[in-house]
Amino acid sequence: METKEEAVLNAMTNEGKPMRSGDIAEKAWMDQEAVSRILATLRKERKISSPKRCFYVPV
Repeated sequence: METKEEAVLNAMTNEGKPMRSGDIAEKAWMDQEAVSRILATLRKERKISSPKRCFYVPV
């Protein structure tokens, strides 16, 4: 079973383009608020970046 962080990263990787947190939440079957917290953590760990405001991609 994958962790929530892995689910978010997999959703982003499978899409292949920058995504908004709401789109990530939909693809990962998660609550948008939870995804936003996970994105903040992943950004601090430098596992994702934000090419433009409110869009995220895996590094």
